[in-house]
Amino acid sequence: MRVRVRVLTEEEQESIKRLAHSRTAPARLVERAQMILQASRGRRVAGIAADLRVSGETVRSWLRRFNAAGVDGLQDAPRSGRPATYTPEQVGEVIATALTNPQDLALPFGCWTLDRLEAFLNEERGLPIKRSRIDEVLIAEGLRWRMQETWFGERATLARYARDRARDRGAGIAFTHGLVHLFGGSALRWPRGIGLAVLDALPPVKRAFTRAMLYGWR
Repeated sequence: MRVRVRVLTEEEQESIKRLAHSRTAPARLVERAQMILQASRGRRVAGIAADLRVSGETVRSWLRRFNAAGVDGLQDAPRSGRPATYTPEQVGEVIATALTNPQDLALPFGCWTLDRLEAFLNEERGLPIKRSRIDEVLIAEGLRWRMQETWFGERATLARYARDRARDRGAGIAFTHGLVHLFGGSALRWPRGIGLAVLDALPPVKRAFTRAMLYGWR
C-alpha cells in the first residue's frame, strides 16, 4: 500500500527543514528529516530511497512514524537490554578516527577498513573495541560503510591524485608546447627529425615518454 506523508503544520515544516539541513544533528536524524521533507514536496518513496540510498521500506517506516508522532517520531526509540559499553567520549573517538585520513596519522594506507580501525584503536588509542562494535557505532551514527567509504580517507587520496594528475597534465602540455615552438622553425627541422627517429628506433624510450605524458613523471 502506498504511504504518503500527511500535511505538515508550519511549525513542523520549519523544524523538518532546519533538521534536514543541520550540520550538527546526528546523521541518522538528518536523513530521516530529508525523507519527510522530500515526501512533503511530492517525491515518491522510490525516488527518496534512491536519493538517500536506503530501502523503500525504510522510507515508508519513517513516514509512518512521522504521521503518527510528528517530529518527535523521528527520534530513536529507547533501547532495551544491556546499557552501552562505551562512554560518549570513546564513541566520539571511534567516529573521529574513522573520518580521519589514515595518512594524516602516518599510516601506510589510504583508507580505513573495520580491521584497520580495530587494530589502530586497540593499539594506538588504547581502546579495546571489536570490529563488530565499531560497525554498530558507525551505523548508529548514520554512516554506511560501503556507501560512504570515501569518508574514511579515500576521498583525500582521490583528491590528491586529481591534483597530481592536473599538475602533470599541465607540465606535459607546457613541455609539448615548448617543443613545438622550439623545433617548429625551419632551422631546427633536422634536430626534430633526429629526435623522432630516436623515439621510433627505441620503443622502450617511446613507451616511457608516452607513459609519462599520460600518468605523470614518476
